[in-house]
Formats: sequence, C-alpha cells, structure tokens
Amino acid sequence: MSFSSYIRNLFSKDKKFASSVRNLLGFYPQNTSVYHLAFRHRSTAEEHPSGIKLSNERLEYLGDAILGAVVAEMLFKKFPFKEEGFLTEMRSRIVNREHLNRLAMKLGIDHFMNGNIDPGAKNRSAYGDAFEALIGAVYIDQGYETTRKLILNRIVKHHIDLDELEQQDSNFKSKLINWGQRERKIVEFELVEEVENGGKRLLRVRLMIDGQEISRGEDYSKKRAEQIAAEKACVSIGL
Repeated sequence: MSFSSYIRNLFSKDKKFASSVRNLLGFYPQNTSVYHLAFRHRSTAEEHPSGIKLSNERLEYLGDAILGAVVAEMLFKKFPFKEEGFLTEMRSRIVNREHLNRLAMKLGIDHFMNGNIDPGAKNRSAYGDAFEALIGAVYIDQGYETTRKLILNRIVKHHIDLDELEQQDSNFKSKLINWGQRERKIVEFELVEEVENGGKRLLRVRLMIDGQEISRGEDYSKKRAEQIAAEKACVSIGL
C-alpha cells in the first residue's frame, strides 16, 4: 500500500472501518466503499436512484469465481496424481455454503454485517455469501495476485485443514441411503415448498424414513437442500 493511501485512510471518516478491514485482511483498503458493499446483504440493500438495489450479490458472483479458480489451482498442484473427480469433490468441500459460513464466522465477518439481516438468511448462507463478496472486493481493490496470496496464505494456510477435508465423508445423502439399504429402511426425499426470496427460489425438502419425517433442509439448490436434510438425519440417528 502506498503512503498516500495510508494517510487517506488514517484521516478519513472511514478510519475505524479501514483499520478493521486491515486487521481482517492484513492490509489497508484503498477503496473502502467496495468493502462496505461486500458486507451489505440483499435483505438490507439500499435502492440506487437508477432503481437497482445495492447489495453484495454482484461481488459475491465475482468472488465465487476467483475463489474457485485459486482453490482449483492449489488442489491441482498439491495433488498431482489425483483424478478430476477427487479434485472436484475437494474443491466442493472447501467452497460449499456450510463450510464458507463457518469460515466466515471464524474470521469474524459477522461483526461487519448489518444487524438487520433476516435471521433465516444468517442461518442459510449470508456470511458465506459475504465471504465470497469480500474476495470479490479484494480483487477489485488490490488485483488478482494480492487476492490469490490472501486466500492461500491468510485463509487456507491458517483456517483450512486439507488433510482433514480429504478424510471427510461429506456425501451425507449417499451415506444415509447406504444405511437404509443395510437396515432395510425406506429413505425418501420430498420437495415440500418453493419460496421466492430476493429474486431466488428457496427450496425446502423433507427427509422421510419408512414414511416418518426425520428432518428438513432448505437451500437454493435442491441437491444442497437434500444434503442438509441428510446431514441432520445422520446426526439424529448417530451415523
């Protein structure tokens, strides 16, 4: 960071916010406005005179692509003899919504968010979305190489255990179905509701074992909603 940028941050009205971002990322932002936007969930979005609601969704889209690319390159180099299916599964374990939500909480991103976020959004993906938006903001503010180093050296190195993830069985749906076959139980997933939420379709499913509802899951992806329901069921029956 240039000395002039440091001085601007030091004496700007955003001095406290810039210092907080510096503590989170390890550098002072040059453009604080893009970081403010990264922490603005669509449920608290302000409307621009053009009619567009200003939220972190566009930055989330950008950050998702950059995070995926950096993680893919890292896995490609770390596991030179693994096939494409393994690399895809490992990347999914790192960037899935539940993992990003937990990572965002661990980093303290929840303290940067607007307190009026819908509680349901917090539980689903708000903090994970903000994490991806933050990656997008760093890219806009600092460029690709700084963003790449941030992901690898400040996040993956200190907060993601690749060896543990490699050993983790994250396909709870398959695990539960296999259990059902062994125990002669009928495991079924049923879509019970579709709700429009911020321009997206939120899907709610329930998991039935021998006709009895065991758990529910919701997500914008039916596959993820089923996985969430399956994970809850696995915990419930001790798998």
